[in-house]
This record gives sequence, structure tokens and C-alpha cells, in this order.
Amino acid sequence: MSSIASLDAQSAARKERLAQLKSLKRKQPPTDPSPSQEVTMTTDEPEQPEKDTNVHLSGRNYDIESRAPKMGFVSAPNEGQETLEDAAKKIVETTKDLQMADEKNDKPIDLFNLQPKKPNWDLKRDVDKKLEKLNQKTDIAIAKIIRTRIEEARQKRIRQSKGGDETEDIEGNVASMVQEREKERERERDVEAEDTDGDEADSS
Repeated sequence: MSSIASLDAQSAARKERLAQLKSLKRKQPPTDPSPSQEVTMTTDEPEQPEKDTNVHLSGRNYDIESRAPKMGFVSAPNEGQETLEDAAKKIVETTKDLQMADEKNDKPIDLFNLQPKKPNWDLKRDVDKKLEKLNQKTDIAIAKIIRTRIEEARQKRIRQSKGGDETEDIEGNVASMVQEREKERERERDVEAEDTDGDEADSS
């Protein structure tokens, strides 16, 4: 009986070896592989891991353009986003502005710097408006007078056909008109200055 059992064991071992050889030749795993066969298969042909193409990158720590991890010093993670610190700074600035405005409004009135208005301030205001229009009209009238005098001098020059003397007369007339106008303006300024000095003396 022992001889029969040993023969059966030898035949089973031989069958296993034959199946292993067939599987190696065909490069296919055997139908009933043994542990030793699994070890030889893994050592001979290592399995390649399959690439998962469905992985989604969030882009939080990975830069897609450079295909490298993001560095903190290249771009801050909170760049372009409003943080609590920024909101707090804005609130502090607005409160400071409001406080400054309230202080300006609540500032006491300095009685020593207050000066009463002159009694004729409203009359002077109305007169200044009218004087502006009158000054414009006087300037226009003076320009017309100068033009008419120049035209008269030209006609006179044509009549007398004397070029040198007539041009000198024209220049002299224009210069005299300008001087007269400047004198009038100086007089007006002197009168206004005297009025203002008298008003200040009255107020003091």
C-alpha cells in the first residue's frame, strides 16, 4: 500500500511539473497553479500597474502649466481673494474717516477769528457784477475807437500819399490810446484800494 501511495504522489508531482512547463511555454497561467509557480511567474514577468486616466486634479497644490507642485513664494494662495484681514482694514479706515469728519464738525468756533461783514458787502457784490459788464463794454468801445482812428489815418495817408509820416502818426495815436486806458485802470484801482482801506478802518 505504501508503494502505491508513493507512486500516486510521484505521478501527481509529475503532472504539476508538466502543467507548469506548458504554462511557461504558452505564457499563460496554469489552471491550477501551485504557490511555487506563482512565485516564479511574479519574478519572471512583473505586472505593470494600470494608469488611472480618470484622476481629477483640483489645482490647489499642482500647477497644470508647469506640471509641478505649486510653490508658496510664486503666488500666494489667497491672491485675488478678499480675506477677513482686508475687510477689517477697510472697516478701520472708514471708521477713522468718520471720526475725523465728526471731529471737524464738532470743532468749537473761534470767536477771535470771527469778523463781521462790512455793511456794504452786498452793494459791492452787485456793483462788481455790473462793473464786469461795463468793463467789457469799455474795452470793446476802445477797440472800436482805435480801429476807426487807424482807418482814418489810412485814408488820410492815401489822400496825402505820404507813407513815412502817416505811419508814425498812426503808431503815436495807438500808443497814446493804450496809455490813456492804462491810466484809467490805475485810477480805478486806486479808488477801489481807497474804498477797501476806508471800510477796514471803519470795521476796526
